[in-house]
Amino acid sequence: MSQINYHNVEIRQQEMIVLEEVNLKIQSGEFVYLIGKVGSGKSSLLKTMYGELDIHKGEAEVLGYDMSHIRRKQIPALRKRIGIVFQDFQLLIDRNINENLDFVLKATGWNDKNKRMRRIEEVLEQVGMSTKGYKMPHELSGGEQQRIVIARAILNTPDIILADEPTGNLDPETGRQIVELLRNICTQGSTVIMTTHNLQLLEEFPGKVFRCENHRVVENISENLETTENENN
Repeated sequence: MSQINYHNVEIRQQEMIVLEEVNLKIQSGEFVYLIGKVGSGKSSLLKTMYGELDIHKGEAEVLGYDMSHIRRKQIPALRKRIGIVFQDFQLLIDRNINENLDFVLKATGWNDKNKRMRRIEEVLEQVGMSTKGYKMPHELSGGEQQRIVIARAILNTPDIILADEPTGNLDPETGRQIVELLRNICTQGSTVIMTTHNLQLLEEFPGKVFRCENHRVVENISENLETTENENN
């Protein structure tokens, strides 16, 4: 089943064309990479998928929502079905990890405190952080913080996880562990779409690959990855 379907989509930032004639289909349960140079439109494309950036032209559907005509009041319901992993974590620095996660659950309609606490325990265990709930964000390493961000993203068992350079601020081994974690979550049913500059990850954790270049999005085949890697180095 197609969860994301873009047909001849044009994306703009401040009237400047970022991407045009975007055609892509992403099926339920796929692991998808977006690659390309800095400024090629990867993050902008992700933002259109959760309603942060408008579709300028064309047809775009995400989880049954018409993103070309989506109403502001519909976006919270869409975002409840999408987990977002940011490169810069965006954890609340004035509260511990349990409180960070509890804040999200309360904001998304979990009224039963006991159910919230159980769900927090479940996701922390899933990301290998079950003993860290009492810690403040600054007490955790970058890799640990990113695991917490992933825990936050899966709290509501999302259909799709969007990860924008989730390994960008991490050392290679920690980055590898984060992608392995995302792959495991994908096998449990969530579609994962991640942007990355680290093309070695594509070899170790294969998936569908789309490349952003020259204001276009093209599906990448393995033979082209070496060329792309040379462009990025």
